[in-house]
Amino acid sequence: MEERTFPDERLELIFTCCHPSLGLEAQVALTLRALGGLTTEEIARAFLVPEETMKRRLSRAKRKIRDAGIPFSVPAEHLLPARLAAVLAVVYLIFNEGYSGRVDLAAEALRLGTALTELMPDEPEVHGLQALMLLVDARREARFAGGELVLLADQDRSRWDAAKITRGREALDRAFALRGRGAYVVQAAIASLHMEEPRDWREIAGLYGELVRLTGSPVVELNRAIAVAEVDGAEAGLALVDRLDLDGYQYFHSTRADLLRRLGRADEARTEYERALELAHTEPERRFLQRRLAEVSVYLSPPAPPVRGHDDTTRGREVDSS
Repeated sequence: MEERTFPDERLELIFTCCHPSLGLEAQVALTLRALGGLTTEEIARAFLVPEETMKRRLSRAKRKIRDAGIPFSVPAEHLLPARLAAVLAVVYLIFNEGYSGRVDLAAEALRLGTALTELMPDEPEVHGLQALMLLVDARREARFAGGELVLLADQDRSRWDAAKITRGREALDRAFALRGRGAYVVQAAIASLHMEEPRDWREIAGLYGELVRLTGSPVVELNRAIAVAEVDGAEAGLALVDRLDLDGYQYFHSTRADLLRRLGRADEARTEYERALELAHTEPERRFLQRRLAEVSVYLSPPAPPVRGHDDTTRGREVDSS
């Protein structure tokens, strides 16, 4: 193929690896392992499965490639759209892992996103993903203060990257102009709304509802529950959370703990914070949860103090990397 077709060699390799003969999940997992710089443990965490389960899935996918003789070759340009969903998922998961702490991976994902917009400028989801990554990454410097995690509602907005916000919203406008209504476009719209003050929680909840319809993801439903709690109260949010089966997901337990804490159910909240702490992967998150655990434990220490009004701990929680 002509060199101009792919503006980035690594992006070319990702399209090559995302062969449609494999299932979407296998395409994404194999590419993340081979090219994305992620370990099997990190990939398993992204898919919310145990590491051993992911090892078996990767092994099965490799056997299928070998037994079926799937060619490792660059796809012709007209075949690129068939592989786009997997490529977008790969780039997004690389970004998510980088946003959790590996800055090199976040920068790589942003570079790949830019290359994708050059390669496929008329695909709205490509612009949606680029918008989402730029808007989320714009808040990176404000997420920590003195090494400690800072929730979105408490962040110093002067530390947000105004240039990235502008570029992100321009990319979102481009996606809308192309009549984009896919999952990445919706997530980018949510990320943009989160940067407004005050935030329109009702609209955010509505967009999360649309995203649930598009993806069927329980993690997205967890995000919707947080927004619903802002609109209709913690009890309404908790009712949605309690319908989800996400026991191995850290943010399920921390979100449930925050809602229980707001409802004055301190003993149950402590149990949920303890479970979230067991599942936390970064030291700033562990320290944050330890502080929350210490705060809620005060309510349970004799003599029991009167129940006080609870602060808003779910506001701005970044559950998906949305």
